[in-house]
Amino acid sequence: MPRQPEPTAIVVETEIGVHPEQVWDVVRDVGAVHRRLLPTRVAGTRIDGDQRFLTFPDGHVIREVIRSIEEDSRRLAYAVAEGARPPLDHHEAEFQVFPAGEGRSRLVWTARVLPPHRAAEVRTRMEYGIADMRRAIESADAVPGPLTT
Repeated sequence: MPRQPEPTAIVVETEIGVHPEQVWDVVRDVGAVHRRLLPTRVAGTRIDGDQRFLTFPDGHVIREVIRSIEEDSRRLAYAVAEGARPPLDHHEAEFQVFPAGEGRSRLVWTARVLPPHRAAEVRTRMEYGIADMRRAIESADAVPGPLTT
C-alpha cells in the first residue's frame, strides 16, 4: 500500500501596529471576515454551527470548519472542507497572535496542505492575504481604538 505524503507546512507572518488583544478580537470574530479581517477579499461570511462559509466577490464560496478558538493562546484553527483555491486534497490552518513589543503584535498563519506541488501557490496567496489582513486590522474600521487597562 503506497504511503500517503505528509502535508506541506507553510508559515507566513506579519507584524501589526496594534495590541495583541485587538488583533485577536478581529481574528476570533469568525463571522465578520468580510468586515474586519479581509474586507477587500471576502464579500460575505455566513456561520452555520461550526462551519463558516466565505463568499468572494466573484461568487465563489469556500466552506471551512472551525476546529477551535483558544482564548488563552489566541489561536484559531480551521480546515477548508470545500472550495479551496487552488484545489487541494487537504487544507488545515491556524492563526495565532503574539505580542511583538509595546503596542504591537505578530500574526502567524500556518497551513498544512496536500498535494505538495500546490504549496508554492498557496504560500503566495497567504502572503498577499496576510498583508491585506495587516492593513485591515490597522485601519480604524477594523479596530475601534486602543484598549484601556
